[in-house]
Amino acid sequence: MPIPEPPAHERPSGIWKLALGASGIVFGDIGTSPLYAFRESFIGRHRLPLDGFHVLGVLSMLVWALILVVTVKYVFVTMRADNRGEGGSFALLAFVQRVAPQSPALRWIGVAALAATALLYGDAVITPAISILSAVEGMTLLDPRFGNWVLTLVLVVLLFAAQRFGTDRIGGLFGPVMVLWFAAAGALGAVQVIAHPAVLAAASPTYAVRFFLADPIRAFFTLGTVVLAITGAEALYADMGHFGRRAISRAWLGLALPALLLCYAGQSALVLADPG
Repeated sequence: MPIPEPPAHERPSGIWKLALGASGIVFGDIGTSPLYAFRESFIGRHRLPLDGFHVLGVLSMLVWALILVVTVKYVFVTMRADNRGEGGSFALLAFVQRVAPQSPALRWIGVAALAATALLYGDAVITPAISILSAVEGMTLLDPRFGNWVLTLVLVVLLFAAQRFGTDRIGGLFGPVMVLWFAAAGALGAVQVIAHPAVLAAASPTYAVRFFLADPIRAFFTLGTVVLAITGAEALYADMGHFGRRAISRAWLGLALPALLLCYAGQSALVLADPG
């Protein structure tokens, strides 16, 4: 008796095709965080000095935020708590209701699910604006005429108008774009890391710990900018129903995470070599 072929989404080729789509949909937010996450720690009201101690301290915080919050919490733990393949706050609530229908904590879990959904909507409102403004700000380095509100408004309208075509088409369009983005970010970061390999020491969490012990107040405020590096991490769980756990996990571990780590390390190496 012939063995039936597995569904398309379970075949290796199907998983990698879904991983490509996930790169364009799931990681569009967290993938553009390098535009602003690192630099925000060294500008503004609570800016840090551009010296080795603080740069490596911030880099260590960024590295371990990506590892602990995104990789461990979401990829290895939370994404396994799916509700028949679906993810998100309400899917998690439905999962809890199914496995523990008589739990006395169910009411409070429901409140937490509503709060998490509200936070997700809040993040979805502010993040596109931050990403677009940061991108336009970067384009002004090439030509100051790019920094006008008309261009920003046009980009916003185009992006939101395109969303109505659905996950499949948007993923097919932005998937290759995000792969190129991650490849370029990782490659540019790797060039700086090769030139200044000392930044690799920030892979040790001791640099973040020393920063907290030496300057706890400013380290606490720096957490508010470091968290920008993991905005959009909730999409890994919320978009499980579109792409599946295996495809999202492979795209994160095989592409997004290495590229982001290299990019942040490269930014650190660059400012240490040339603080200007």
